Amino acid sequence: MYHRISGRKLGVKSDIREAMLKNMVTSLIIHERITTTATRAKELRKLADKMITLGKKGDLAAIRQAGATVKTKEALGKLFKELAPRFSGRNGGYTRMIRSANRKGDNAPTVIMEWTEPAKTAGKS
Repeated sequence: MYHRISGRKLGVKSDIREAMLKNMVTSLIIHERITTTATRAKELRKLADKMITLGKKGDLAAIRQAGATVKTKEALGKLFKELAPRFSGRNGGYTRMIRSANRKGDNAPTVIMEWTEPAKTAGKS
């Protein structure tokens, strides 16, 4: 039976899957847009939403919890200083998935994963 088991296996072992998702959420924070397969993006969405929620809390415990997932100090700083204030008025729904062309090698459906709130540019008023 498959009761009360959440998450996708993604065809890899648990330690590899965990490392892959941590690297993907770090890349999403740094670059603010990544291209990946649809199933990976659906799993990444859960982790990315948790990171923004921790960023909105902003206390020391939240920084340490996010630091266990986010790989670089640069990404951790950007999460708490830029991304979390951007989503202060929103309660969930921090990411969007835009369907893209299928991957050439194995015809896997790909998506572009990005944040729903655009980055503020300095030159525009």
